[in-house]
Amino acid sequence: MAVKLHRCNGMWVKIDAHPCWRVQKALDESGVEYVVVKHPGFPRSKRTEYVKLTGTHLLPAIELEDGTVVRRESRELADMIRSGQLQQAASPPASGEPSSTA
Repeated sequence: MAVKLHRCNGMWVKIDAHPCWRVQKALDESGVEYVVVKHPGFPRSKRTEYVKLTGTHLLPAIELEDGTVVRRESRELADMIRSGQLQQAASPPASGEPSSTA
């Protein structure tokens, strides 16, 4: 099963300044298998299912195969993907450390 990329429905926007594209591009470049889950661009109030999942209206987020949701700023998510740290986000934190997912 692939990870899920939760992103806006503006799939045609393919510029590095666009947060959703930045993360999708990193997944593509890293060869990570994923499926796209599109959410309304505007109004953000229509992202009710996404808010239930992540606790925020902000996109993008990645849902790992175990159901863990990783939501960070897009540059940080892209860096995690390129460095191979994305799957480590699903690992339980070392004793005494807070969880890194949000």
